[in-house]
Amino acid sequence: MKEQMDQVLKMAVSLNASDIHITVGRPPTLRRMGEMTALDKFPVITEEYSKRLIYGILTEAQQRAFEQSLELDCSYHIPELCRFRVNVMVQKGRVEAVLRVIPSKIPQPSEIGLSDSIIKFTKLNKGLVLVTGPTGSGKSTTLASLIELINATRKEHIITVEDPIEFVYEPKTCVIRQREVGSDTHSFASALKHILRQDPDIILVGEMRDLETISLAITAAETGHLVFATLHTQDAAQTVDRIIDVFPPYQQQQVRVQLANSLEGVVSQHLLPRADGKGRAACREVMFVTPAISNLIREGKTHQIYSAIETGSKFGMTSMDSAMLELVRQRVITPEVALSKSANPESLRARLGGAVPAQPQGVRPPEPGRRI
Repeated sequence: MKEQMDQVLKMAVSLNASDIHITVGRPPTLRRMGEMTALDKFPVITEEYSKRLIYGILTEAQQRAFEQSLELDCSYHIPELCRFRVNVMVQKGRVEAVLRVIPSKIPQPSEIGLSDSIIKFTKLNKGLVLVTGPTGSGKSTTLASLIELINATRKEHIITVEDPIEFVYEPKTCVIRQREVGSDTHSFASALKHILRQDPDIILVGEMRDLETISLAITAAETGHLVFATLHTQDAAQTVDRIIDVFPPYQQQQVRVQLANSLEGVVSQHLLPRADGKGRAACREVMFVTPAISNLIREGKTHQIYSAIETGSKFGMTSMDSAMLELVRQRVITPEVALSKSANPESLRARLGGAVPAQPQGVRPPEPGRRI
């Protein structure tokens, strides 16, 4: 079964797919350029075949862990090809899986369009830097590029806590340790409780999932460490609100003060369909925590952060709408795509010059899945 799964995965990589879905009742299905595409060269997957196919790439320990919890996150590696992030689930009593393609080569900042203002985060000595966005928006790739730049240019000790490990770093001028939740530590919170005794300079938290993990990450940033982490939020202001709202009301004012003092910046990103149909382009909002934004966080006026970002271009800040407007002007994305993703489409329409026909708000319905 392992060989058959490898065959599917190798084809997915050759077709530049981002995700592979193993689903009962249809052939293996890929996500390419944001759309679902069935692989007709492979047979329709039966319930028994799905389980055998997925179990073929799991260790016995992983199989036992999955059967106990009915959920599993792990990684899988095909030598000389790439790694895959694997999520195994049960759907209507059937074992199914989704695999994310992790490129074997960590991209340079220029290769994924990271601006000089974003690269500045790699030069910080302390504080909290967050990369946010929906699932599949490239957060892990952005973080990996920044960590690899630090790995090549500074002499520090980097510790990552990930679930699972995605990009694999080769130590350059840094000492770098990668710990995987489930095999190297029981949880993000457990790893972070002990991490300050491991002499770190830079900490990467794969995902701030719960109150304890968020609290420990903030504490690490407050105590003089540079902490990178991800959140599933849409923009910088929502990110601040999400962190504060995780805590009980009696703690929220204290957390606002902590966050105002420790947060250095937020990069929020989306992947948008390119106008030429050749893949997707990254669109990024960048916020630096200036004294003005720090005061807004401390005073609970996060709704004013949008305006502060819009007027903060001299500090290297860019709002999501401004970033999309620039991509439209460069003809990388269409005005219609920008308007469909904008949180304030009427304002963006005005900035586009009124040349765009009225569009309904919200995401356009996807086109029917193509088959190859």
